Amino acid sequence: MFEQTFKNIDDVLWKEAGCSSELDEAKLPGLLKLKYYAIADAVAELGKTATIRAMFIGFQKQLCRSVAA
Repeated sequence: MFEQTFKNIDDVLWKEAGCSSELDEAKLPGLLKLKYYAIADAVAELGKTATIRAMFIGFQKQLCRSVAA
């Protein structure tokens, strides 16, 4: 119950910042498969999965800051 409430708040704040759900973290595996054809190929190219996730989230934050400014 609380988890959904926090997600709803996050969604509202996200949209107010001018961002959409296009870069939702849940879409990362699909995006990696589109680009690299397999998660293993993405890991070989980009590094550990934790590093890929951190880059994705960092990019997302930077993009939202740029849009909100």
